[in-house]
Parts: sequence; C-alpha cells; structure tokens
Amino acid sequence: GSVGAMVLALMNRSLTVDALQKAMEETSRLTIMVVFLLIGSTLFALVFRGFDGDIWIEGLLTGIPGGALGFLLVVNIVVFILGFFIDFFEIAFIIVPLIVPAAAILGVDLTWLGIVLAVNLQTSFLTPPFGFSLFYLRGVTPDDIPTTSIYKGVMPFICIQLVVLGALIWMAVPK
Repeated sequence: GSVGAMVLALMNRSLTVDALQKAMEETSRLTIMVVFLLIGSTLFALVFRGFDGDIWIEGLLTGIPGGALGFLLVVNIVVFILGFFIDFFEIAFIIVPLIVPAAAILGVDLTWLGIVLAVNLQTSFLTPPFGFSLFYLRGVTPDDIPTTSIYKGVMPFICIQLVVLGALIWMAVPK
C-alpha cells in the first residue's frame, strides 16, 4: 500500500521529502497508538484472568437461557452496542477472548462466530449516533451534503445487513 501511494504521489509530482517525512511521522503515531492499545488490552486481560473474571464471564454466558442461540443473541446485542463507542481493536482484543471459551462450550463453530462478529461490527459502524464509517464518509463528501442525508442514505444498508446478520446467527447455531 505504501509503495502504491508513493508511486501515485510520484506520478502526480507531489512526492517530496517533506511529504514523505510527514507521512512517516503520522504512520508512526498511528502504529504506536495501536501497539499501546494492544499492550493495554493484554494487561487488562491478564489482570481480569488473574482475578478469575474469565471464569465468571464463561459461567454467565453459558447459563443464558436458550443455549447457543441465546448466547449468540446476547453477545451480538452487546457487541453491536459496543461498536457504537469503541473500535474493532478493543472489541477484538478484549471482548472476543472472553466469549470464545463460552462459545466453544456451547458448541458454536468459532469460524461462524468470527463471521457473525465481523458482520455485526460492520453493521454497528454504520449505525448512528457514532457510526465510525459514517464519520469517514462525512470526511469525503462535499460540504453541501448534510450529515442527516448520510444517515438517511445508509438506513437501507443497515436493514439489509441486519437481515444478513440474523441469517448468519441462525447458521451459527449448532444443529
């Protein structure tokens, strides 16, 4: 990706040492942020497991009425709501390790669980009030298009994804 960006910048005659240095600094900042996020989530998980929090969560999730279907519904609702406020990294490194043992006990195929969670997060990131994808879209749309139009325009896609998410949850339930 970086080589492609440099080739495009070179073709547009905008590749300068200053631009390259700014891009490298911004990339370094972003990489450092992600690494510290991973360190923080790992420390949280270590402390949480040290106090047997993972065993408590496992017992809580495996005791949900409805078995695997109840588990999948509750987990998806929680992940969907968390997707409004936090991004993929926190969910992937804090929440997923807590739900995987319960899913395995309930017989949920972990591949299906990963697919369901990915579609769930994708849908959540499109949903107001804090849809991350909507903010990215707001950044590239012309100023004369109001944010409310973006919110209204994304509603059919959210509905479609919710239908797909329901079908995937049904597929993930062990038979």
